[in-house]
Amino acid sequence: MAPPDRPALLSTYLARRPDLIRFFTARLKSSAAAEDLVQEIYLRLQRADPGAVRDPTAFLYRTGWNLMLDQLRQQRRGAARDAAWSGLEVVGAGEVALDPAPLADAALEANDRLRRLLIRLDTLPAQTQRAFRLHKFDGLSHAETAARLGISRSAVEKHISAALKQLVEDDR
Repeated sequence: MAPPDRPALLSTYLARRPDLIRFFTARLKSSAAAEDLVQEIYLRLQRADPGAVRDPTAFLYRTGWNLMLDQLRQQRRGAARDAAWSGLEVVGAGEVALDPAPLADAALEANDRLRRLLIRLDTLPAQTQRAFRLHKFDGLSHAETAARLGISRSAVEKHISAALKQLVEDDR
């Protein structure tokens, strides 16, 4: 059997897309997460070597499964990191938690730093600003930010990374 060419891979993807969404919605318990995952499968399909794919359907499901596992691992690491951070943030005396609010001078310094950051943020490209504000200030996930801006999730990640890099460099 000859390996499929790129149009054959694409037609298999288009034919199987609804099945892929149902399959991953059942596993991720979120249709939005499944949609994002299936979109990522498409992006991987575009970069795949058609000659290396023997069974296009198996390739789609295996790629999606691997992406899903990567996302779940990343979420677990993030949750563990957040739990460790929140555990460090609580200051206590014995069993009584103390107010972790900053001292007045630390609060003034933080407000001044935030003001400078917002000024630097305004110097970034418009799309980078929008992605950064939606994700960091409005609390949207990368997927939600991507949907709001009409761009891919990886483009959102690149915009946020570029913004953080520029803001950190400017803060030095």
